Amino acid sequence: MLKIKPFKKGLDEEAWVNVFNVAFGDYEDIRNMTVEEMKKLETSPTFDEVGMFIAEWNGKVAGTVTAQVDKLREEKKGFIQNLGVLPKFRTRGIATKLLETALQSLKERGMELADSWAQTDREGCMHLFEKFGFKRIRVMSIMIRKLDSLPDDSPENGQLTIKDMQMNEEKEIELLNKLDNEAFKEHFNFRQRTIEETKYSLFEMPWFSIQKWFFAILNNQPIGFSGIAIDEGLNKEKNLKWGMIADIGVLKPYRKRGVGTRLMFHMMQTLKNLGMEDAFLYVDDMNPTEAIKLYEKVGFETLRKSIIYQKSLTQKD
Repeated sequence: MLKIKPFKKGLDEEAWVNVFNVAFGDYEDIRNMTVEEMKKLETSPTFDEVGMFIAEWNGKVAGTVTAQVDKLREEKKGFIQNLGVLPKFRTRGIATKLLETALQSLKERGMELADSWAQTDREGCMHLFEKFGFKRIRVMSIMIRKLDSLPDDSPENGQLTIKDMQMNEEKEIELLNKLDNEAFKEHFNFRQRTIEETKYSLFEMPWFSIQKWFFAILNNQPIGFSGIAIDEGLNKEKNLKWGMIADIGVLKPYRKRGVGTRLMFHMMQTLKNLGMEDAFLYVDDMNPTEAIKLYEKVGFETLRKSIIYQKSLTQKD
């Protein structure tokens, strides 16, 4: 009755998208994906077709899972993603079999650790991971802030200026990539990001119709960066006016000097000027820079939390 088959690029995109849209459609920050967008995701430098699986129940598509191996990561760690089962097929052991298949795929490709995540309101998913021996290792938050109460003037910081990134200039793309890697090298799951990945996120990522990026300049030297993004498809589908704080980073010697605060207010004002009513972001609660304190300081509140799970693939259960 149950069959787990490998995803076939060029054949299974529609089935994959259908499961994704139903299984994850109730998330506030996720919208329906199109087949065309799925094909764009397949051009990502980190796309891993080998670890994608589809569950069929009596010949009908019932669920999906991804066991991603990042070929650029030196650490032998894989990632369980997109574990979803259509509602009418739940409670039949399909998610269990998909997770078993994904873990076996990671083991066969030499991975020693597996990471995954689950929202705290997804009790069934959390129970499944913990049943398989996954341990809770971190907490992540999605945070949101209304944009109707911004100060008239953002906090000043001496000679600090905020410069718009020229996204059509190669040198500025290289600078963004450099600052990104330097600012995040101490963070959980960090690995050096390639220029190709930076370009993909700027120009090929299917979700964001609008992106704007900024550099923090002090004494003619770039010391930080930030960026905002707007998914007009999400806003239309969910009847929202949300803009995303896509990223923010400050070089270590310049932290705790108000640079992050200045960048945050600049991004929020930019989103407000673009007609957005709310700004949202994602944060690792255990981030070594204590970024969550900055976000709370400038008015963000937690919308929901997710648990990051990890499992050893070398120890016997």
